[in-house]
Amino acid sequence: MDDIFKALADPTRRALLDSLHNRQGQTLTELEAGLEMTRFGVMKHLKVLEEASLVVTRREGRFKYHYLNAAPIQEVADRWIASYAKPLARFALDLKNNLEGRQIMSEKPDFVVETYIRTTPKALWDALVNPDKTELYYYGGRVTSDFKVGSRYWFPDDKGGVMLDGEIVEIVPEKRLVTTFLAAWAPDKPATRVTYDIAPMGDVCKLTITHYEYEKAAPGVVGGWQLILAGLKTYLETGKPLNVPMPA
Repeated sequence: MDDIFKALADPTRRALLDSLHNRQGQTLTELEAGLEMTRFGVMKHLKVLEEASLVVTRREGRFKYHYLNAAPIQEVADRWIASYAKPLARFALDLKNNLEGRQIMSEKPDFVVETYIRTTPKALWDALVNPDKTELYYYGGRVTSDFKVGSRYWFPDDKGGVMLDGEIVEIVPEKRLVTTFLAAWAPDKPATRVTYDIAPMGDVCKLTITHYEYEKAAPGVVGGWQLILAGLKTYLETGKPLNVPMPA
């Protein structure tokens, strides 16, 4: 958490986050153009942001794209600030939503969010595919599927309807899950694609969620992913659900 506060304390690093908030998936050259600073200086600031997990990157060919990752800000709000003062927690949640909550068109429209969870790949995978576990962090939704490629992957709601629908595109137990994403609350929107990647790193696992073409999906998906990820991390590390209400 110290890394997060250190990263946010510098105005140049905040400017970089603002730039990525306005347009995700920028290269180093694009980020450098918005600052009166040497390329090496921008690289140093980006390294601090990456070490705090506030920026994540994806490489495609010879290009490296940078994305804002608001999950750490969510964790500060939910697991630290909220324990001291609820008004401050609300402020931090609003900050997170301002940074990541609006759906901005960009050259690289994929939404990427990652977090580090003190757990094992087996336990993390079980939390993703076990309906008794998803119910604790996925807005009460119980995932339903036989988890085979081509099979239906859906979340029925407590009223007998469907909250989220889709199918399994790729599955590698304890490593990767790829599904389509069709929100029942926005039937006019096309199906998009979501990837869950699990990477063990010592006694923690890095979980990366990538929502491809997320700007075509239903409204509210960005804020929804942030809360789902925070709830999943809290449950696996504490054994208790986060109990954050569904965003309006």
